[in-house]
Amino acid sequence: MTPKLSLLVLALAAAAAPIVASAQVSVNINVPGVVTVAPPPPRMERMPGPRPGQVWVPGHWQWAGNAYAWRAGYWQAARPDYDYVPGRWVAADGGWRWVEPDWRRGPGRHEGPHDDGPHGGYHCPPGQAKKGRC
Repeated sequence: MTPKLSLLVLALAAAAAPIVASAQVSVNINVPGVVTVAPPPPRMERMPGPRPGQVWVPGHWQWAGNAYAWRAGYWQAARPDYDYVPGRWVAADGGWRWVEPDWRRGPGRHEGPHDDGPHGGYHCPPGQAKKGRC
């Protein structure tokens, strides 16, 4: 490097030093799906009388981006041979995460047409048992 080029590089580095020194590092860890504010206690709702072929989905708090909003309960079409499992808020990762409602096979009911095997033909798909779906 020539002495003039070295001097120019040193001058540029010296001029940039205050800019670099004043830079701040901001780390914001945002875990997707986690709300840092705990949900309010559930509201008490009176379930309407039973409806054939329907299941009652209880009301729950929904996160609306900056606050919770109550979603009232409603009727939903039942699924034969399945039990409805309501959604719920669970503590997770330093906040709260909504677990979506689910449909699970009812007791003694098996999936698939092959009920003649040693386990009644029931097979839990890979990874589903860990998720509590089998």
